[in-house]
Amino acid sequence: MKLPEKGLAWPEIEARLQDAKKGDFSWRDGRMALYYYYLDDALAEVQKRAYEAFWTENSLGKRAFPSLAKLEGDVVDFGLSLTNAPADAAGTFTSGGSESIFLAVQTARDWARATKGIDRPNFVVPRTAHPAFTRAGHALGVDVRRVPTTRNDFKADVAAIASKLDDNTVGLVGSAPCYPFGVFDPIRELGALAQARGLWLHVDACVGGFLSPFVKRLGHAIPDWDFTVPGVTSISADLHKHGMAAKGASLMMVRSKELKEKHQLFDFHDWERGPYVSYTMQGTRPGGAVASAWAVLHHLGDEGYMRCAGMIMDNKKALVAGIGRIPGLAVLEPSELSIFVTRSADPGLDIGAVSDAMGTRGWLIGRQAEPAGIHMHLNPSHERMVGEYLTDLAWAVAQARQSGARPQATGSTY
Repeated sequence: MKLPEKGLAWPEIEARLQDAKKGDFSWRDGRMALYYYYLDDALAEVQKRAYEAFWTENSLGKRAFPSLAKLEGDVVDFGLSLTNAPADAAGTFTSGGSESIFLAVQTARDWARATKGIDRPNFVVPRTAHPAFTRAGHALGVDVRRVPTTRNDFKADVAAIASKLDDNTVGLVGSAPCYPFGVFDPIRELGALAQARGLWLHVDACVGGFLSPFVKRLGHAIPDWDFTVPGVTSISADLHKHGMAAKGASLMMVRSKELKEKHQLFDFHDWERGPYVSYTMQGTRPGGAVASAWAVLHHLGDEGYMRCAGMIMDNKKALVAGIGRIPGLAVLEPSELSIFVTRSADPGLDIGAVSDAMGTRGWLIGRQAEPAGIHMHLNPSHERMVGEYLTDLAWAVAQARQSGARPQATGSTY
């Protein structure tokens, strides 16, 4: 690409941007299984206007922008309250789940180095734990050991995890829920193990942190996973998932301010400009993401989040029931929140070929690798697609049977 000789006016730029999107999948009508979270245009307008109001403010510069310090503090306080954190707990606003996970691994590593003298640390995690843990370990010099889950329910195998611990183990991970299957790891048992061995336990609630408390209030069975569980040291929860905020927003929360101040803080003085202090991996941070998250919390309120939770669980109930009526398909059990996997219940039906057929109808399918399946992560906007999705899914099954096709895109990535 070359720069234009003269700058373009906005109408021409807007037209080119819209043209660039022509090949994108449609998210407004629920045809995407992942990557977005949407309720309605009213909420989207709040997200955009709040972001725009702080579009140039830099959240690194709290001295210049005390407004952002106040807004960020409010958002963190809400997250701590929602996760039943103790009075001395603390949190950090981050760019997303990957950064929150990175900070959890880094803080646990530095805590173990300072308190136990461990200089060759390892984390022991279920295989279903997010790849960001291994990515963080790669960058931080932490060996992340993945342990197969139990076969019947895809949850962390606490006994198997315990067998992998050694003198250099720093911490454990449990998901609430895990992304591949949408099930909660046994956080109480992991907490007891962490307490018994003096380990850090991080709960990855990036998916469920801003959804499961409301789903539980609707009467659904949700296992204990938050700071009420003894042994839980830190929690990650994404505002830009079921917190419904604009992208670039997550929280990393720790049980005590001391852990944040002593082991998460990067406090650097050895340069001419003077001290450089940060709790995140970012330097400059977009103030718009903070303002948008704050605005969304106030726009939705408790009633709005309860409404979103109800829509998601109703959508799931309708989809699961409809899939069960399509010969050859079944929903993988268990599934405890907003994620479920559709599998082939017929050896002669290739679920990858079904996914390919759905793609020809404009559906972006989430492809599960182990076991092969169709992965669905629901948000409120999927309400509008239930009937059409089930109709097209039945058609896709018939197409796969009729053609005997083998899947063309099974290697597609998350």
